[in-house]
Amino acid sequence: MSEMNHQVLEKGKIIKSLVFALVIASVLLITAVLPAEYGIDPIGTGKAFGFSKLYVPEEGTGDSEMIVREARSVIKLEKAGSGPEVKRPAEADLPPPAQQYTKREDSVQVTVPAGEGVEYKIKMLKHGQMKYEWLTTSGELYFDFHGEPKEVKPSKNTYFDSYTIAYSDNMVGTFLSPFEGKHGWYFRNNGDKDIVVTIRMKGEYVL
Repeated sequence: MSEMNHQVLEKGKIIKSLVFALVIASVLLITAVLPAEYGIDPIGTGKAFGFSKLYVPEEGTGDSEMIVREARSVIKLEKAGSGPEVKRPAEADLPPPAQQYTKREDSVQVTVPAGEGVEYKIKMLKHGQMKYEWLTTSGELYFDFHGEPKEVKPSKNTYFDSYTIAYSDNMVGTFLSPFEGKHGWYFRNNGDKDIVVTIRMKGEYVL
């Protein structure tokens, strides 16, 4: 019978292999795992190789934010626009004008006091167009983006259409005015600190 040769690894080689494996694992941890999984980039390799882009921070769950979110009331369909008892004015269905307002661009700041509501509106003609963006300094607001038709003889109960109702701290969009009148936002601050909203607008309107 032929003898079988068994290779016996030297103790020194085993230790060197373990040390080498630990070094490789440590390098991968620092350069790739920490930036991608935890957003920690101690030596800048995450940014250099793009691993940091894989990190998605978890949404804040601080006590104050949880309290605000728990205090939210569900927004129902019935909240959109004026009630069925308010008649739509004839002026809302008039044809659009031959010429719109001159295009302009503005940025305004509106302070919404704690526990209160504030409206900010602009004037637009029917089929006027606008792009908008608004952003809060901190915290989210309840808002109703809506419009009221211009009436020759304003009625006792104001008719209005709601375009968007939600809770948010930032929104961007485009808008096509369905009728001539005032259009804008009602902001409600349910928190205990004042919130400043910066509104940017670009389009066919007047302040």
